[in-house]
Amino acid sequence: MILKKIAGYLNPLTLFEKNENQSFNLKMMHGINRISLFMFLICVIIMLVKFVF
Repeated sequence: MILKKIAGYLNPLTLFEKNENQSFNLKMMHGINRISLFMFLICVIIMLVKFVF
């Protein structure tokens, strides 16, 4: 269930979805959160690759 929520959050198709109920600040916060989550996942993958090889 949690992985499904994360997958939906990271879905690039929903990245530019229009939601009229959100303010500009909330949209920016969600965008920054997505960027930081992508960077974290990329760093974890890089660390795992360095650890294995």
